[in-house]
Amino acid sequence: MNRRDFLRSASIASAGFAIPKTRRLFGPDRASGGWRTFEVTTQVEVQKASGSTRIWVPGALILETPFQRTLSNTFDAEGGSAKLLESKTDALAIIAAEFPRGVKPTLTVTSRIATKNVAVDLSLPGNAPEADRADLEHFLRPTKLLPTDGIVKATATEITQNAKTDIEKARAIYEWIVDNTFRNPKTRGCGVGDIRFMLESRDLSGKCADLNALYVGLLRAAGLPAREVYGIRVAKSELGYKSLGASSEKVTKAQHCRAEVYLSGYGWVPVDPADVRKVVLEEPPGNLPLDDDLVKKARARLFGSWEMNWMAFNFAHDVALPGSNGTPVGFFMYPEAETAEGRLDCLDPDGFKYEITARETTSATS
Repeated sequence: MNRRDFLRSASIASAGFAIPKTRRLFGPDRASGGWRTFEVTTQVEVQKASGSTRIWVPGALILETPFQRTLSNTFDAEGGSAKLLESKTDALAIIAAEFPRGVKPTLTVTSRIATKNVAVDLSLPGNAPEADRADLEHFLRPTKLLPTDGIVKATATEITQNAKTDIEKARAIYEWIVDNTFRNPKTRGCGVGDIRFMLESRDLSGKCADLNALYVGLLRAAGLPAREVYGIRVAKSELGYKSLGASSEKVTKAQHCRAEVYLSGYGWVPVDPADVRKVVLEEPPGNLPLDDDLVKKARARLFGSWEMNWMAFNFAHDVALPGSNGTPVGFFMYPEAETAEGRLDCLDPDGFKYEITARETTSATS
């Protein structure tokens, strides 16, 4: 089968996939409603300081949403100086700290949040108020890693050619991502998210920052506002998925990005095709087929809903770190640091040490 026929067959199958009633996605227990509160603490220490040192840590989302309220972002940088910088367009909070030569660079950031499971019932007529068009245009723009022309535009057009509505377009691209991408356990961190390279090389593997970036880029190329939401898992899943939650209070490596698509009448709709592929690969006993019951349930849940055992950071791309001498980062989901010798590798534990812990503080009566 050639590429054109492959894309056409995938889009036909996707456009005809039934849209679930998302009111059924959460069971009758605590997952069905109610706010939960969490305290998430990031402690950063630069092991090999050289000259003055800068550290940047993402704070919790500075926008109130149906799924998260940020109660506070606080920080301490003993021997140095620190400040909170915000960009409302991308709901971005950056805690930026600077330490002079001779001071041990250590930064502690604590975010307190409230979260609530969210589901949008796309089977009913939507009556949500329309968002400001200028705000939506921001989430249609191309970025360095998410171009919307060339092969990205061509692929989006192929996938959605039989879709008649925006919901059908968003669903067709979602099903295409689930059917044709793969989670690669060898990918560093959460991936890079270079979607043009993925399509041109036909290597549709990676982790959440790759697979959900591809989803968002294809949506934007199809004319639908979309955004990646960068964050971190903070608790176990209560929906029966071991692979979709944190295994302990230490969540240092639990970063995960999700996606949202804007649909007229419904507002921002939560989506996460990357987590469907995570269930396929990692849910015990592992390497599950797409027709496995657990995979099918995840596939239905994750178009229109999120379980909020997760904290959102921001929607930002091409982030220029304040005061940095280095290039912008493609997205801001990890602590970053820089010494006189340059930017440190945020995934290298030898030169850049950090620990992130998450603790639920919901009271028994809440």
